[in-house]
Amino acid sequence: MHEAQLTQRGRLTRQRIIAATGEQILASGIGGTTLDTVRAATLTSKSQLFHYFPGGKAELIREVAEWEWNQLWEAQEPEITDLGSWESWERWRTRLVDYYVGRGRWACPISSLATQAAVTDSELERILAKSMRVWRGALAAGVRHMQQAGAVDQAADADRIAAVILAAIQGGLILSQPEGSAWPLEAALDNALAPLHQAAPRTQV
Repeated sequence: MHEAQLTQRGRLTRQRIIAATGEQILASGIGGTTLDTVRAATLTSKSQLFHYFPGGKAELIREVAEWEWNQLWEAQEPEITDLGSWESWERWRTRLVDYYVGRGRWACPISSLATQAAVTDSELERILAKSMRVWRGALAAGVRHMQQAGAVDQAADADRIAAVILAAIQGGLILSQPEGSAWPLEAALDNALAPLHQAAPRTQV
């Protein structure tokens, strides 16, 4: 259902259901999240759920994917659209770690959804793939900003560096989860950003 068709109260209820479902998926996975568990967590009826999500669980999960992506992107702003200085990259790193650690999230909701359900839902796969491309593209653009500023060598492969950074985020989160600590994520990010620093002209290092 399009949000424009809802009252303010209806939009708030719909958003509350999406947020609660996102938390359930991170805790129990898509398989362990059912409409019944969502109803219990949000104190909504079956008719309410289908009123807001006529497509049932599949539609709800897609909405969760969109919402989680927006939350993740907003947590990185405004640095994610800048990344034109070493200071901006450091602030971005801090914001990202704070987003995961501050919310007690030891897994990336986007990658978690991708590994659990994208292969069975082509529309969900499209949403998640687009999110990852946008994220990787923003990081690559940041590397190019640094190149334009003369802070990173022009020969550096911006797309490859961006892919390495994203891989480090996912791997760092996996290692941080059993530790219950941010240090593996921080170490992975530091290691991933190392090639960017190594690509700096000698006068910048």
